[in-house]
Amino acid sequence: MMPECINPENTEFVILSFEGPDRYSLAGGLGVRVVNLSQTLSRLGFNTRLFFIGDPGLRGEEVKDRLILHRWCQWISEYYPLGVYQGEEGKLNDFNSSAPNFIIERVVKPAVARGKFVVVLGEEWHTAEAMCRLSDELRRNGLRDNAVMFWNANNTFGFERINWGRLASSATITTVSRYMRHIMRGMDVNPLVIPNGIPNALLDNVDVRASARLRKSIKADSVLTKVARWDPDKQWVAAVEATARLKARGTKPVLLARGGMEAHGGEVLYKARSLGLTVKEVSAAGNSMEDYFQAFRNVEEADVLDIRFHCPQEFLRIVFHASDAVLANSRHEPFGLVGLETMAAGGIAFTGNTGEDYAVPFLNSVVLETSDPKEIETNVIHLEQHPDESKRMRKAARETAGQFTWERVAEHLIRKLEYQARAQGIMAQPQWSCVQEPQPLRFGKARHEMPPVAGADFGRKHGARAVALL
Repeated sequence: MMPECINPENTEFVILSFEGPDRYSLAGGLGVRVVNLSQTLSRLGFNTRLFFIGDPGLRGEEVKDRLILHRWCQWISEYYPLGVYQGEEGKLNDFNSSAPNFIIERVVKPAVARGKFVVVLGEEWHTAEAMCRLSDELRRNGLRDNAVMFWNANNTFGFERINWGRLASSATITTVSRYMRHIMRGMDVNPLVIPNGIPNALLDNVDVRASARLRKSIKADSVLTKVARWDPDKQWVAAVEATARLKARGTKPVLLARGGMEAHGGEVLYKARSLGLTVKEVSAAGNSMEDYFQAFRNVEEADVLDIRFHCPQEFLRIVFHASDAVLANSRHEPFGLVGLETMAAGGIAFTGNTGEDYAVPFLNSVVLETSDPKEIETNVIHLEQHPDESKRMRKAARETAGQFTWERVAEHLIRKLEYQARAQGIMAQPQWSCVQEPQPLRFGKARHEMPPVAGADFGRKHGARAVALL
């Protein structure tokens, strides 16, 4: 008898990704995504395996309750100690040739023998070929009907290396925003949209006294913050030009700049100085919260504070909350996680107008329509002159962020997987759903329906709460 719903008793998850939880493997948003997704699925009761390019000095296979980490290509990574993407091509070839057969023999066949089917989630272009080979091998072994396969695009990187027709015949293609879907539809690819999420912990209340303490130490009329790679697409120049425009009005703005190691950073800071802005580096003596606060107390007053220490999420939330504007103003942003993290902290996100599906102009954020720094300047001044509007937006931002926790995203993902499983004929059409109906969030006249939180007891309660599904 075919199952009617996906639950921990009948389904196991496999995630394929180059990036993962090791410091060696974390290079950007992809690593954060797969860590949170895999941990959430395991907390919901699903046996979950994450295959990634892992630290060569750690165990090849590590069991963490229901989550099993598979560190792949370690024998190659020993020769490339600088991180996941060093020696990229050799790692890619080894991943493609060795991971599919291992997954079939060690995961799929045992799961099928236990009466389960397997969900395989591939992330980004590095896993596209492995997903195709895995699908082919499953067919050869008569197991393709026991697996649901989704491949996800988080960005456009590597798109030119993907055989889209082959991938579409091997897996259901997904992406993280309507903006990304629009780009991909221009390539004759029509993906499903499943958003990114944030951990529940980011919805905890920010320490307002710490926020006020930081704000006082900065000594500014307006605090602007930007956290991004030094990349022209991130529109750093617009951020420093907006700071200069605010200064020209006779006020005292300060831009908190946390960039990366990219060469464009030198160009941005040179531009800032050419506009008459003073730039000072901010360095911390240690890694404690007190060290970070002391770093800002020690630095001389300046218009641009170039933050040179690693900012953990706990400290970033205080920075976001203390800022008048967090400039997540990229010209190309597939999803925009910094904007959502800002909103979770009760900050004011100034987003671009690309993949930030969660952003509603002047309801929960400022959505910039142009690259003109005057638009940033005008909106900063408007919010300073209308503090009640700023306060309302911060509250609405927190409410919106609460709809994008990983638990809610996982429930949304599971619904899409169930639909695909029924389309494949491996799951029965249910008479009743296993989850509660979505509860709409209302912001004025806007109405946003999002999936409900599954909860850590998803497996135990699955089937206990019934409402009509289709």
